[in-house]
Amino acid sequence: MNSLPTKIFYSLTGATLVASMLSCVSQKKSGERKQYNIVYIMTDDHTAQMMSCYDRRYMETPNLDRIAADGVRFTNSFVANSLSGPSRACMITGKHSCANKFYDNSTCVFDSSQQTFPKLLQRAGYQTALVGKWHLESMPSGFDYWEILPGQGDYYNPDFNENGKQIVEQGYTTDVITDKAIEYLEHRDKSKPFCMMYHQKAPHRNWMPAPRHLGMFNNTVFPEPATLFDTYEGRGSAAIEQDMSIEHTLTNDWDLKLLTREEMLKDTTNRLYQVYKRMPADVQDKWDSVYAQRISEYRSGNLRGKELISWKYQQYMRDYLATIVAVDENIGRLLGYLEKNGELDNTIIIYTSDQGFFLGEHGWFDKRFMYEESFRTPLLMRLPGGKKGDIPQLVQNIDYAPTFLELAGAPIPADIQGESLLPLLKGERPENWRNSLYYHYYEYPAEHSVKRHYGVRDDRYKLIHFYNDIDVWELYDLQEDPHEMNNLYGKPSYEAVMKRMRDELYKLQKQYDDPVGIRFNVSD
Repeated sequence: MNSLPTKIFYSLTGATLVASMLSCVSQKKSGERKQYNIVYIMTDDHTAQMMSCYDRRYMETPNLDRIAADGVRFTNSFVANSLSGPSRACMITGKHSCANKFYDNSTCVFDSSQQTFPKLLQRAGYQTALVGKWHLESMPSGFDYWEILPGQGDYYNPDFNENGKQIVEQGYTTDVITDKAIEYLEHRDKSKPFCMMYHQKAPHRNWMPAPRHLGMFNNTVFPEPATLFDTYEGRGSAAIEQDMSIEHTLTNDWDLKLLTREEMLKDTTNRLYQVYKRMPADVQDKWDSVYAQRISEYRSGNLRGKELISWKYQQYMRDYLATIVAVDENIGRLLGYLEKNGELDNTIIIYTSDQGFFLGEHGWFDKRFMYEESFRTPLLMRLPGGKKGDIPQLVQNIDYAPTFLELAGAPIPADIQGESLLPLLKGERPENWRNSLYYHYYEYPAEHSVKRHYGVRDDRYKLIHFYNDIDVWELYDLQEDPHEMNNLYGKPSYEAVMKRMRDELYKLQKQYDDPVGIRFNVSD
């Protein structure tokens, strides 16, 4: 990687912002408050149950656990639209998809001229940077410096777009993105506070581990989720008609890596070969050796039915978790750099994912549905001098933008729909905090065939309406039915709950000005 001083041109317009030396954010509003640096860490498709600070059954994530131990763990953190591009648009604007207009990955391009929190931070005197995955189709704006993966990016020897220049880097993507982030921090303008968005590709499909982690879970047997063999009884057609099942949708080549080198060379148009050929020769040799065991098991096992589903689930888990090991290691590298350079206690650290993910629950992989594993997202925050422990309030990714603005001492525009999390980070318990969340997923017809739907969730119940080409309602009691297996909608004993949740849904659609509420008036 070339020296960053030859690449980066910082905007020096405006007066330099003078930072105070006060040590914590809980001081009187009338006093000066230090402008914290912001490091926003986001992965792609990392579900909370695969972090040991949330769930210890599967793997250890010591560096993520460190952020949780030194700060807070949100136990009820959710997204507004469980899909990569739309979720990122909600996060960066502080608005639902109906307001930022980036509805789906297949038809939309993000309007980069609109208001975003990096632009507002620039006005407040911050230098801003984006390194890693972007996935909003348009070029980034509001950043003094950016280096992004084109589209989904590759795991090995990745291409990058560096402030408009196309380059290829050598190495494993998770490591390379961290190298770039640290080098940016080395050469930034150290007279100004910074906000760096550090976005990893992993653990996105097709889950290709770093060379040092290939095969590390080959002999691990993971517990199966209780709903792996879900038959969707009592629910509508949306759950039945999806195309994201471990049984039918995971592919033998791209996802399960069940091709030998000789077989890939016979069909060089195969997607797996296209990424395999990016690996150095020694890595290809290790890859071949590691996956030979899997290929042999599959071809000699004569697996059928549930036995085959269970086998596929184990292979999926082994690759997925191995990519997360590299993520955790690299977060440790970044935290170590900040600590070594005296910036850790002057920096708020945020860790999250663009949404949750199914790891065998309901027999699925991927996301999109408003069911818990997809709707939920991990969220850790470390604010120097702030609260430590768990935060149980309902929060959403539209809340990040106003939080960063308030931390920077910048005004929060009235059209931002999220709520600042700063009172929660300071240990306060606001009496008027929201008691429900709104969700809307739009991408249908498209990959994975998940029907369009919107819904509302409170601290106990969830109401979902699948619409467009179907008209199906689902109601779940999350206290009694945490796996969402028993649809209560239409049951006479739940009439009062249905009415209350429908009214709450319509109220939120009006509050967020979602026009679907006019077409499908839920108060009828």
